[in-house]
Amino acid sequence: MADTPFDTDLIIIGGGPAGCAAARMAAGVGMRSILVEPDRLCRNLYRIPALNNVLGGHTNGPDLADAIMAELKGTELCRLELGRRVTELRAADDRVTVTVDTGVRLTAPYAVVATGVGPLQPHDVTWITAPDGHVLPPLWEAEADDAQGRTLLVLGGDRPIGTFLRAHPATDTRLLVAYPAADAYKIEEIRDDPRVVLVPVEHLTLKAEEDTPVSADAVGQDGTRRTITADAAYLSIGNAPTAPPGDLTRGPDGYCPPTDQHPRVIVAGDLRSARFQRIMTALGSGSEAALHAYYAARDVPTKGETTTAGQATARALGTSKAPAASCGGLRRIAR
Repeated sequence: MADTPFDTDLIIIGGGPAGCAAARMAAGVGMRSILVEPDRLCRNLYRIPALNNVLGGHTNGPDLADAIMAELKGTELCRLELGRRVTELRAADDRVTVTVDTGVRLTAPYAVVATGVGPLQPHDVTWITAPDGHVLPPLWEAEADDAQGRTLLVLGGDRPIGTFLRAHPATDTRLLVAYPAADAYKIEEIRDDPRVVLVPVEHLTLKAEEDTPVSADAVGQDGTRRTITADAAYLSIGNAPTAPPGDLTRGPDGYCPPTDQHPRVIVAGDLRSARFQRIMTALGSGSEAALHAYYAARDVPTKGETTTAGQATARALGTSKAPAASCGGLRRIAR
């Protein structure tokens, strides 16, 4: 590293499928990377009990997570910083600087931000009213024993409901799925499951009552009112982006559109948009993000691009020459 002013060639923030894919792709083209993750790698995959939409023959999240973790830990060009949280991301004309919770600052020509999303809570949506401070667990955290012989109120019609049902096909449970009109297209895959009762609502008010574990007043989409009781309540209302503080451009919904970012900051995975939250799309976008940094460091345009990241930076600075990105590790190209 004597010939470069940077700590590494690429800093990757987030150790989910997108971040791990970025690290593997970076290593494949000879780039050194530092991956910063506050938890363990692919932590959310360990909470997915059933998979039917990924390549590789993996049928559950833990098996896929174990395979990804084994590959990452065997990737020599990737330095893992697990148990570390990014407190600030700064992008300049020639570098990015990432500060972690120990106070250490890391520098690189480019950063991939793949911090993903976290579950929304009732107070995050307008169609649910809940007591102050009321927090519910997401459905994907529920185990078979939590549902066996019980009635569960599920708030929202997001897709983890289908995953839960496929993972526990023999579980004797009753899911009361209360969902707004915006979720109507999401419930098609669960509509015919006999364990599911669909409750389309305009608004739902959770009540705090001691004699019943869960009670809620619902106003239906047709205006009718009813009281719903259940043994427990879980969330399936979607996710919220979990971007680190600093130089990231956020849209009105909190997500970080890749085309709106500083040229040296590349957003990948679920953080891009609410519409592309799938394991397969995360893996693809993470791989593409690493290649974006690889080509941009050489000022090589990718197909369909009219300007490279370096050229875009130069234009933003009002100069005719793109800033140099000295990446010592980029000399080694995998054959």
